Amino acid sequence: MDKQTITIYDVAREAGVSMATVSRVVNGNPNVKPTTRKKVLDVIDRLDYRPNAVARGLASKKTTTVGVIIPDVTNLYFSSLARGIDDIATMYKYNIILANSDENEHKEVQVLNTLLAKQVDGVIFMGNKITEELRAEFSRSRTPVVLAGTVDPDGQVGSVNIDYKTATEDSVTSLIENGNKKIAFISESHDEPINGMYRLEGYKSALKNAGIDYDEELVVQSEYTYKVGEAVFEQISKVGATAAVVADDELAVGILNAALDRGINVPEEFELITSNNSKLTDMTRPQLSTIVQPLYDIGAVSMRLLTKLMNKEEIDEKTIKLPFHILNKGTTKEN
Repeated sequence: MDKQTITIYDVAREAGVSMATVSRVVNGNPNVKPTTRKKVLDVIDRLDYRPNAVARGLASKKTTTVGVIIPDVTNLYFSSLARGIDDIATMYKYNIILANSDENEHKEVQVLNTLLAKQVDGVIFMGNKITEELRAEFSRSRTPVVLAGTVDPDGQVGSVNIDYKTATEDSVTSLIENGNKKIAFISESHDEPINGMYRLEGYKSALKNAGIDYDEELVVQSEYTYKVGEAVFEQISKVGATAAVVADDELAVGILNAALDRGINVPEEFELITSNNSKLTDMTRPQLSTIVQPLYDIGAVSMRLLTKLMNKEEIDEKTIKLPFHILNKGTTKEN
């Protein structure tokens, strides 16, 4: 059956139920027997039926709509990316639908399907990892997808990032050059490729090049919030860390304040490099040394790449790495 012609009527006929029943299943109405619901969902899946949430009458007035999935709208990293995405979208006169996935894998799939049901022309996905379920949805839908600040280790989906491995390696190397041997590495879960496959590898590589043994007690997996900074600092202090590379700015502020509250001199007794150069890094005293990612550009280039995909333009490279540098402010000793 041609994908374009699949209607609610086709689903009802295949499932042997009324169109009203299909409508209730699609809209999540609880008044459907579980067996009927399963039967209808199986047919929807088999036919790849996407309920059309856009009135047919609007189809003739072609507007391009892009769905943007963001894991946490309050996180400065992702909101900075969203600025770049939005500015390019405005330039092209696209409509944007912004959806928050709350860093929840189940909700990511749900939100993606909601956007596809609204018949968006393209999707920009920001998240921590591409689950198998999400990958299946990406490939099942013919809608172009680009990842912003999110990596696909398989390189199947277009993406825009920096080289996280080299950025972490350079950060750790600069701390080693300042005389540190016990350097902590703090990120979210290593299940997320950005941490476990890239940043952690950069950390290990810098240690190896300097002849320093890897000590897993110095490696901490933590949520990215200010409030856990105290506990994280406590943990790395116990194993004698004199420096840390932190993958998130808000968490880095928590760690910095925990050190200062204990009367520790920063950077003389403890050095810290964070990763996103958000405005938080300028608000602390001392200011946080940081990897400088072109956050706005990551968003803008993602939107430009998606535009090319939507217009079926020629693309040289769909895995794009933008430049970064390290900015030594107040939490690292001057070399």
